[in-house]
Amino acid sequence: MHNGVSSFNQFIHELSVDSDTSSLDYSSGEDSDGMYPASPSSHSSRLSWASISANYESHWTDWITSILWWLLLPARIMLWIPLYMLQLLYRRSSRTPMSPGRNRHSSRTGFSKTNSAKEHHVPNRTTDRRRGVIEDLHLAIEIFIETIFDFFHKAAHLILSPSEACRIVFSWFSSPSSSPKGAYDDDSDDETVQTATLGESNPSPTERTTSLYNSMNTDTRTCKDVITELGYPYEAIHVITSDGYVLLLERIPRRDARKAVYLQHGVLDSSMGWVSNGVVGSPAFAAYDQGYDVFLGNFRGLVSREHVDKNISSREYWRYSINEHGIEDIPAMIEKIHEIKTAELKLCQSNADEEVNEEQPYKLCAICHSLGGAGILMYVITRRIEEKPHRLSRLILLSPAGFHDDSNFVFMLIEYIFLFFSPILARLVPAFYIPTRFFRMLLNKLARDFHNYPAVGGLVQTLMSYVVGGDSSDWVGVLGLPHYNMNDMPAVSFRVAQHLAQMKHSGRFRMFDYGSPSTNMEIYGSPEPLDLGEYYGFIDVPVDLVAGRKDRVIRPSMVRRHYRLMNEAGVDVSYNEFEYAHLDFTFSHREELLAYVMSRLLLVEPMPVGKRQSSQKGMKLKKKKEGL
Repeated sequence: MHNGVSSFNQFIHELSVDSDTSSLDYSSGEDSDGMYPASPSSHSSRLSWASISANYESHWTDWITSILWWLLLPARIMLWIPLYMLQLLYRRSSRTPMSPGRNRHSSRTGFSKTNSAKEHHVPNRTTDRRRGVIEDLHLAIEIFIETIFDFFHKAAHLILSPSEACRIVFSWFSSPSSSPKGAYDDDSDDETVQTATLGESNPSPTERTTSLYNSMNTDTRTCKDVITELGYPYEAIHVITSDGYVLLLERIPRRDARKAVYLQHGVLDSSMGWVSNGVVGSPAFAAYDQGYDVFLGNFRGLVSREHVDKNISSREYWRYSINEHGIEDIPAMIEKIHEIKTAELKLCQSNADEEVNEEQPYKLCAICHSLGGAGILMYVITRRIEEKPHRLSRLILLSPAGFHDDSNFVFMLIEYIFLFFSPILARLVPAFYIPTRFFRMLLNKLARDFHNYPAVGGLVQTLMSYVVGGDSSDWVGVLGLPHYNMNDMPAVSFRVAQHLAQMKHSGRFRMFDYGSPSTNMEIYGSPEPLDLGEYYGFIDVPVDLVAGRKDRVIRPSMVRRHYRLMNEAGVDVSYNEFEYAHLDFTFSHREELLAYVMSRLLLVEPMPVGKRQSSQKGMKLKKKKEGL
């Protein structure tokens, strides 16, 4: 398109006006909404039509166009048009990428903006860089029509300009190895540029690959991209669990901070959920602005399937339950946090001549959502049973999992399916995820269509809400987040889903039941799995429980059960409710909730800092007294 006018409408307009058409301005430029780049219309074609008189246009063009349409259209459709259309589609997408500065500006603006609408609170509506499937079809049709009429322009020009046609034919015979010049070389300036630069012995194909992804218009940003685009520091830490899984622990570092916060996501989520609302409404940025060193945990189960054993089979990789989240993933990440913070603060201590606690010179709080809440409770209890330090000072649990017997009919149906057909399903479906990049890309693009077409998006929202018992979360908006992209995507192993079904069926917060008393005896020391609710007395840190009155995934009654059991066990626990649905705790901008979470974080005072110099003076005085 050119200034909002498609090439088809431009061609019709040129055929219907007098010779003053040349005064109209159809110069290529960027659309006002920044959504579609300018169409690659032929410059030489416009010049040639401007040079042809109005008489030729009115008397000859219709006849020539009609003849060429019937004679050449079938062959062009079968041989030339599809290839040329795809080529133009790729050039259109890769030729006019957004500049880095402009990307950064739009991302900042989108993330900082507070959306007051009730329907969607996810900021990807303003930072979305994708095209949907319907938009791709629309663009392909536009290019198809443009290609046809561009061919007619060139054919008519050659017929009406015999000298030009002869020159092109002569160039074919004079230099057969080179491409013909003239009317067909208008796109020669857009040839693909090699990504290697002079002097590079091993050029990297990254730029070419990125252009290909951009041509598909899928949003493949990572948590790192979101954090750095907003001007915050970033650090990626790879953590290896004792059973060989490679986890990504992401960080917004404050290396000299003596208070840190660890944020853990829930099911079908990643660290992206804690930064998805940008500077204004994200818990990770709010904690950093309050002086915290922020760590963002990622459970195993991303489709990237990172493991120390590169040849691990899919069945073996997905062979884990919530147990592994609580006794493998979280311990590995928190121990890595302890290692990093202790080393950094000791370095700061030596530079600033300060004296701190050698064992743990910092305070660490945990903010967890849904499945992350169940995992952190399992972690604390099992560490206390094993008499190992858990290194946490406070737990803030947003709609934590664990108790699920109060749920709707759909969840009940899923429960019995998993319980009775698990031996068969476990062999057929090791995990629930989208295995190929193509279908992940398709979902990523469909999510864009859900936003662009309210009727389709409303239908998906209604179906998702019904499946989860009427939960009013913005499910369509969450599907549009960047971590649902073509390269990586959260997933759920079969055993995690089976473990949740076991909890719901038993009505208790238990560890995974292996189905055999002998296996349970070997792992737990009893024929039954460990009932974590009976061990809440081991929790020795304050716990803040938060529930959503509109949450139909984990109902407030289930969160209140956590509160009642903790209160009976003597835990320092608080309980609060908000008018939120399940995903509103992380994906929606809720100032009231964010203020409450920050107020609970600020109840934990950082470790006191003393001066080593004063300590040395005290030692000297003590020795002097002993000498006397």
